[in-house]
Amino acid sequence: MLQLGSKVVIVADQFEQNLPIGEYGYIIAYDRNQDNVFDYVLRVPSANRNFLIPDEDVELEEVLIQEEVDRVEREALIDFALATHNEELFKRIMNGDAAEPEQESAAKEPLSPADFIRQVNLKAWI
Repeated sequence: MLQLGSKVVIVADQFEQNLPIGEYGYIIAYDRNQDNVFDYVLRVPSANRNFLIPDEDVELEEVLIQEEVDRVEREALIDFALATHNEELFKRIMNGDAAEPEQESAAKEPLSPADFIRQVNLKAWI
């Protein structure tokens, strides 16, 4: 549930209400009626109107900005890897950071019984 006064962006028009998709608005009220499908009352300054909107049709502005930053950062890293012919970096970016499973496989090596008992005692002490 989003807070009152949150700045949100309309990302969809699920019920075809002619919502201004891509415009920002502010949550001014919750719709508490259980028989109603709408969750929020949204004030859109550019349209000078209030809209009843379900939760799926809006997204916080901060979340959308962070997703765009992540996308641009990933594209920049891909461009850098291609420009420097860094095949390892390119594969890691395209596969979603495959460097982490290599570290996990090293941790899954069989332990000697003495090492296993030492680790169990250490965890029990903590």
